[in-house]
Amino acid sequence: MLRWGILGTSFISHTVADAISASDGSQIVAVAGRDPGRLAEFADQHAIARRYSTVDAMVDDPDIDVVYVGLPNNVHHEAVIKAAAKGKAVLSEKSLTTTMAEAQALAAAVRQSRIFFLEGLMYLSHPIIAELGGIIRSGRLGTVRSIAGLYAADIWKLVNPLGKGTLYNLGCYPASLLQYVVQTAFGPQAFADRSISGHGNISSHDGNICDASLSIRFGNGTLATLQSTDSYGMSFDFVVRGDLGSVRFRTNPWLPTAGDNILEIEDYGRPSEQIRVPSDFDAFGQQVRLVERCIAEELKEAPRPSPRLTDSIEIMELLTEWENAVRAPAT
Repeated sequence: MLRWGILGTSFISHTVADAISASDGSQIVAVAGRDPGRLAEFADQHAIARRYSTVDAMVDDPDIDVVYVGLPNNVHHEAVIKAAAKGKAVLSEKSLTTTMAEAQALAAAVRQSRIFFLEGLMYLSHPIIAELGGIIRSGRLGTVRSIAGLYAADIWKLVNPLGKGTLYNLGCYPASLLQYVVQTAFGPQAFADRSISGHGNISSHDGNICDASLSIRFGNGTLATLQSTDSYGMSFDFVVRGDLGSVRFRTNPWLPTAGDNILEIEDYGRPSEQIRVPSDFDAFGQQVRLVERCIAEELKEAPRPSPRLTDSIEIMELLTEWENAVRAPAT
């Protein structure tokens, strides 16, 4: 039985706590939070006996096997570094961090301690992503020529402004799926060989980027476009086009559910075909069970499609480039 400690009492911690509690291989033994009222409410709701007011106190608990970091983006690295120093396995929410300096510090701590670490891009552990990878590897699409992704959600009033806006709250989803597709189609080195241009809008409320678009040309000629916004809408899209056909998500790629999730394949000039991918669990449930398997097998990283630490760093590099491009003065 894997024993979890939960850092943070926000809505995402509730979601992950529910997924942990639903697994026969895991139990929650402790939770930490700064606000006494929210901490008590969270602990009571999830029947958690041990309640800590600091990160340090919780990671010192010898009965915790794995720490879930559900804190704001800007303090992910601090919590991971402290958990790693105590030898705890870590599942830390996306985005990895909010700056490359933080990301490198996090990565150094994980590598030095040799703990199991996984960034919480939970959708990548769902079988629909493995199905997408299989379609790309099969050659049915031909050579991948273009990739386009969009994630729009009107959540700006709900998110912590220190999380740095739409790129690090939502844009990390299409950015990480783009990275997986490019790696799958062209190998591990292809993603880094790119040139980009970006545009966007800055929120008058908190100074963060609220709407952003990105155009990429990879060294092999493949083109990609990404869009992310937290200022309007509730919408998603992701499509991969090859020279023989295309594949598109008909259900949300970043919130895949238990039950059937749907990909649509078109061989050019022929009627499209829907592929239904069943799952016993939603993305959060799949992620918890992935952590259980990896720790049981004494792995330090989850296998692809889930992100390895090097993948998380590559995704952060792209998000940083995207942010810099949006904020660069117009010429």
